[in-house]
Amino acid sequence: MPVLVPAERFERWVLNFGARHGTTELAVADGALTGVAEDGSTFAARLPFDTSYAGAADSKAFREQMGAPDDWGVLLVRKGGFAVARLHGGTTTESKVGQRHVQGRTKAGGQSQQRFARRRGNQARQAYEAAADHAARILAGLRGPLVTGGDHTAVDEVLADARLKHATRTDLWLAVPDPRRGVLEAAVADAQAARIEVENR
Repeated sequence: MPVLVPAERFERWVLNFGARHGTTELAVADGALTGVAEDGSTFAARLPFDTSYAGAADSKAFREQMGAPDDWGVLLVRKGGFAVARLHGGTTTESKVGQRHVQGRTKAGGQSQQRFARRRGNQARQAYEAAADHAARILAGLRGPLVTGGDHTAVDEVLADARLKHATRTDLWLAVPDPRRGVLEAAVADAQAARIEVENR
């Protein structure tokens, strides 16, 4: 799992890495800022939004390229609800959080279980349709990247809506609980963070 580090903490993170592992040689490779420490530990830091880094081998230069796009979005979907936001840079311009009741699994068997499964499937479909309606409205004409998270199947169901075909998903996947306002705010922050793969020796 990569470590997510916000721009304001990135230079301090690199300094702390060197303090823990010894003098660290920085370089740029494969679109990432990399570090190799005296003890053999390494890191590779990637810019948010699938942006390739090609600047100086320097933590300050990397941090200065961590700005968010002018137009981008976040979509989080689970069976229990959804959250969608549209942003300009680091500012949320519009958002919506919604909860839906989808029954949990049952231990009943036979026809009861079949009826229950149908009802549960209908509730989930209605929840995804509601999420798609709000996402289509808020993300209409989105020019920048879309960061997604929650449940893979649920997100795929929502993005299958023809009104969202224009959305360009990033590689970043946010594993989040049922979306609430606080979960959405944390996801927006995580989407703008550097992704750092660390190998400690």
